[in-house]
Amino acid sequence: MSLHANLVAGEWREAGDAAADINPSDTSDVVGEYAQADGKTLQDAVAAAKAAAPGWAASTPQQRYDLLDAIGNAILARKDELGRLLSREEGKILAEGVMETVRAGQIFKFFAGEALRIAGDKIASVRPGVDVEMTREPLGVVGLITPWNFPIAIPAWKIAPALAYGNTVVFKPAGLVPGTAWALSEIIQQAGVPAGVFNLVMGRGSVIGDALLDHPDIAAVSFTGSVETGAHVAARCAARLAKFQLEMGGKNPLVVLDDADLNTAVNCAVNGAYFSTGQRCTASSRLIVTAGIHDKFVDAMASNLSSLKVDDALAEGTQIGPVVDEGQLQKDLEYVEIGKKEGARLVCGGERLQRDKDGFYMSPALFAETNNDMRINREEVFGPVATVIKVKDYDEALAVANDTAFGLSSGICTQSLKYASDFKTKSEAGMVMVNLPTAGVDYHVPFGGRKGSSYGSREQGRYAVEFYTAVKTAYTAP
Repeated sequence: MSLHANLVAGEWREAGDAAADINPSDTSDVVGEYAQADGKTLQDAVAAAKAAAPGWAASTPQQRYDLLDAIGNAILARKDELGRLLSREEGKILAEGVMETVRAGQIFKFFAGEALRIAGDKIASVRPGVDVEMTREPLGVVGLITPWNFPIAIPAWKIAPALAYGNTVVFKPAGLVPGTAWALSEIIQQAGVPAGVFNLVMGRGSVIGDALLDHPDIAAVSFTGSVETGAHVAARCAARLAKFQLEMGGKNPLVVLDDADLNTAVNCAVNGAYFSTGQRCTASSRLIVTAGIHDKFVDAMASNLSSLKVDDALAEGTQIGPVVDEGQLQKDLEYVEIGKKEGARLVCGGERLQRDKDGFYMSPALFAETNNDMRINREEVFGPVATVIKVKDYDEALAVANDTAFGLSSGICTQSLKYASDFKTKSEAGMVMVNLPTAGVDYHVPFGGRKGSSYGSREQGRYAVEFYTAVKTAYTAP
């Protein structure tokens, strides 16, 4: 099996150490062997990005448009191949893998257009005869650290704006999903990115993580991952006054009111809580249900979940794939036991499953008779586990929804315009859904949250310019 190398200064560079990429649906299937960068590789990648930064900053909007558009087109042309690779190494079902790949292609094409629309302002000074101009400039070298749960979409929504706004990139993907990251990097290289403008360093965070965060030539770091690692990223970047952006966890509420359409509510809950094996920071992990519809909702959820097919991500008919690896599966199972010990009623699921191939399979778990003080309602599980919290009315539902350290996404199922409007206003989340799953955001609008879920400016859409550029104010006198 050939070794997939890192990309540094426009050249593929092998390493002495390599890691196997294992299929979570079939642990006997090795997706590939991927080079593990060491400290020197990281240093060389940063040096290459720094050397390339002035030239790329001076590139024209047309040059950046052409590159990003070509990348987007290549991704879309290979969506089936890339989607299969993604599902094979991460475990989400094939349809989801292909959809995520399409989203990545759309993101690159969107930011191709944004490269042509980098706007500024010109206003009159309060001093006679003086002009004032405000322009946006690239930051320089940016470090991008991405998680395993969206192996192509999240890298796309970091890499594309970084390049569109004239920055150079050092990209470190999650160690569990190097295959999709490497394939994306190959596409970027083949599209004609100048040497050093984009660099891929695959490796363990313990080996190259702090070296990336502490490097004086990296002007900014964009990170998506766990709360604990996010806090570490923030501390290291703040210590040297580097700009940073964090997207972290969620404990997202879906409120279901008595007047909700039951089928809509159940579909929103199942989609939001369990699709992608529940491994989404926007997953609906807390289902907050008013008393009048509570029992019908729980029964309908149990019926729906019992009919879902959990199997190989690439197998026809599979609706939920495996958990990403053994460590994550054990964490999920531990939280099921925690919920039982706390007194919650396990309605269904929560068991390790055996399939024809050895993998990390788990039946989707639903808890009822929970309260918002339980650990299973305070801590992010990041797996196919959801809880139901019974409340008396809308006011209590809103209070419980906001009673969390997180604030990424929230949702409400109701036919009342009054309650929908009030929830959109008062929900303490960065993204609010009405009669839709809490997971699922368009590629051209901002993504991000509040409180412990996010720090810094938004990702995606036109708001991405806030992180990837610096504003300069220039005065001109006659």
